[in-house]
Amino acid sequence: MKGTSPTQNTLKYYRKLGYTCAIVEHFNPWVKVRQDLWGFCDILALKENETICIQACIRDDTAKRTHKIEAHKNYPIIKSAGWKVIVIGWKKFLVKKGGKATRWTEKIVEL
Repeated sequence: MKGTSPTQNTLKYYRKLGYTCAIVEHFNPWVKVRQDLWGFCDILALKENETICIQACIRDDTAKRTHKIEAHKNYPIIKSAGWKVIVIGWKKFLVKKGGKATRWTEKIVEL
């Protein structure tokens, strides 16, 4: 995927909807991997009385990420706290067949 990352697309999308967002994944230099908050949260989005834990990915990975989250030991705790858990997958499409212009589209799965 070239250009904008799923995380950046997601931040832009939710900020446009009026959410306050923060990236909560980080790179762990000791083991050289990216680590998500509680094992699956890339972004926290807040708005009024709502907290959303968001996993951002490419569109083809949404089903795999959904199953991984539902099986994670922290998922029930986060849900019982009243938080929404969302997987958002991004894919770039051509605006017009044969053209060069593209547009990112999202697929949102609420768990």
